[in-house]
Parts: sequence; structure tokens; C-alpha cells
Amino acid sequence: MEQLQDLRVSGITRLSAPRVLKEKLPVDENAASVILSGRREIEDILTGRDQRMLVIVGPCSIHDIGAAEEYARHLTELREELKNELCIVMRVYFEKPRTTVGWKGFINDPHLNDTYDIEHGLYYARKLLLDINAMGLPAATEFLDPISPQYVADVVSWAAIGARTIESQTHRQMASGLSMPVGFKNSTDGRISVAVDAIRSAMHPHSFLGIDQDGHSSVITTKGNPFGHLVLRGGPHPNYDPASITAAEALLSKGGLRQALLVDCSHANSGKKHAEQLNVWESVLGQKVDGNKSIAGVMIESNICSGNQPFPEDPAKLRYGVSITDECVSWKETERMLREGAEVMRTIL
Repeated sequence: MEQLQDLRVSGITRLSAPRVLKEKLPVDENAASVILSGRREIEDILTGRDQRMLVIVGPCSIHDIGAAEEYARHLTELREELKNELCIVMRVYFEKPRTTVGWKGFINDPHLNDTYDIEHGLYYARKLLLDINAMGLPAATEFLDPISPQYVADVVSWAAIGARTIESQTHRQMASGLSMPVGFKNSTDGRISVAVDAIRSAMHPHSFLGIDQDGHSSVITTKGNPFGHLVLRGGPHPNYDPASITAAEALLSKGGLRQALLVDCSHANSGKKHAEQLNVWESVLGQKVDGNKSIAGVMIESNICSGNQPFPEDPAKLRYGVSITDECVSWKETERMLREGAEVMRTIL
């Protein structure tokens, strides 16, 4: 009989089960406290019990563990300094969606050379998240692959469903079972309604195929996630201005949802130009001063150095602390932005 399956599969490599990785890299009491308190702080901000602003800030993507740890040390100090006005959470993104092809992120290709050593990627992604939490800094990430959360979701305080997967039933179901608040971005074409639909879907229980902690195919049954919220990232046009915020509030209200949203200072809102993130940030601060209650926080793409650099090329030639995906503002500029934001929030709180 002619072969019926795996006609276009060139190889299958079995991974360690989630339970095995967690036994190698367990969560201690200190990290657990940071993770849980981070989740509760974010929940309180989304529900209005905490009037501070949530700031999810960090590299567009993680490709250099050493640089990420250095950035985290700087951010930990700033989180402590500004804790009365801002709830600062580090953006730690390991998976990158691609419109066509390209580097898919640290978990998929940690060596930056198309070897796809996913076992290594999962191990060091989890280790980095543990190390960041050990500093006292909660972490945020985007979940792109529906399997990877079983390996790392327990050490994450905030999660995103991205603009390219917002209409995916798989991701809505996954979000319904995640243990942390989940931000849903508007679609790349600017539609907010699909994010509203996704938030509503994820609030409900679902049953779907997945893997358990031992890596076995299973039916996963969820309770629903009550802390889904909108993230405005722009589309053909930016959507952070007051008129766009008002329109988003109306859609959330019509959908019977809490009027709490985040503004992404990067992506289409900045035209993917790092310097333009400052304009978005200052607009958000101005709206807060004017009395806006729905903007609960922002996302900022930031790295040690500003801009980005071409990739792929020889990893040894990459400049330290510079993004290989979207442009980022520098650490120096990040400090200035967040201190400015804290000053503004001090006048409001």
C-alpha cells in the first residue's frame, strides 16, 4: 500500500514532558510569591481597585539571555523606585508570529541558526523566567504555540494573544484556561470587534485537545478567564488617540465587558519606529490627566540600546543589547519615560 501519512514530514523529535522540565527547574517560594503578587496587582488594576498604571516593558523579543538578565536587573530597580505610581512588569517574549517566514523566536530557534533546538529553547526560556522572578520582577509574554504554556505558563504573570491569532479558536480556548490575566490585541487590520469577541469567548468554559503535564494527549476542560482585556496596537491607522479610545470603550460596553484596556506604544501605533513610542506614551499620560479611567496601562518595546539590527546573519556579529526584531527604545530613554509617567500619575493618585 502506498504511504498515507507523513508524506511531507522530514523528522519528529520527542521532547521532555512538561513535568520533567518543571522538576529540573522548580518554582521556589520566593518566585511563587512574585508571580502570584504580580497577577493580583494586574487584576486589581484591571478591575479599578488599584489606580496605578500597568507598564509592560521590555525587548520586542528575547534572543540573548545575558542581555535579557542585564535588562531585568535595571528594570527591577526602577520597578521598586516607582512602585507607588506604576506596576512595572517585564516583557519577556520567546515566540514571534511571522506573516510569511523568518526567525520564530528563542523557544523555536535559540541558537539563531535554524537548528530548531526546541528542548534547549524551552529549558532556557523557563530558566530565564525563573531568574527574572527571583529578582522580584514579574514577567509577561505572548503565547503563540498552544503547547508551550504547559512548560512556562506557571512562571508568567501576564499573557497576550497577538494580533495575528486573535481570531483563532485554538488561542481563545487556550486563554480560557490560563491562570493569569490575558490581553487580546486588536487585529492587524485594526478591527477591535474581533478582540472583543475573543475576550468574551475566553470568559467561558471550553473543552479542547491538548497535552497534560506528562505530555499525553488529553481533553483539557477550562473554567473561563475573567481577566481578559483589550490591547490597542493600531492598524492601518494608530488607535491611541482620545477618539479611538472612546470608540473602543463603546465596543467594550456594548459587549458587556469591563472598560479596561492597554495601549501598545509600539507596532502600528508607532509605525514600528522606536522614537514614535514616546508620542504614544505622552498621549496616554495626557488622557489620564484629563480623567480617562479606561486606560489601565501600556506596553513599551525597550532594550538596552535603541533601534534594531538586521537578522539573520552570523550571531557572533550581532550587537549586544540591540533588538533583532522590532525597533526598541533604549534603556536610557525608558528610564526617562517611566519617571515622567510616575510624576504624572503622582498628580492623579
